[in-house]
Amino acid sequence: MKIGVCGIACEICPRMIRGECPNKETGCVPKENKFCKIATCAFNRKVRFCFACKDFPCEITKEGPIAYGYCRYISGKDSV
Repeated sequence: MKIGVCGIACEICPRMIRGECPNKETGCVPKENKFCKIATCAFNRKVRFCFACKDFPCEITKEGPIAYGYCRYISGKDSV
């Protein structure tokens, strides 16, 4: 199973399912990507996954594809 830079499994990513992933079968990786702010941000911050960044979650993660509330939960920034 491929995991995109945003943390979602590529196989269930809405863009991949619709055939709109700009990286096709490779899935999202950190690189300059005009279609994905998350991939570009991870590239610039030199992290493989968005959630590996010290600033996760941030304003860019609010754009999805993972719910921002869930991002805060897995980051430990929201207590249950």
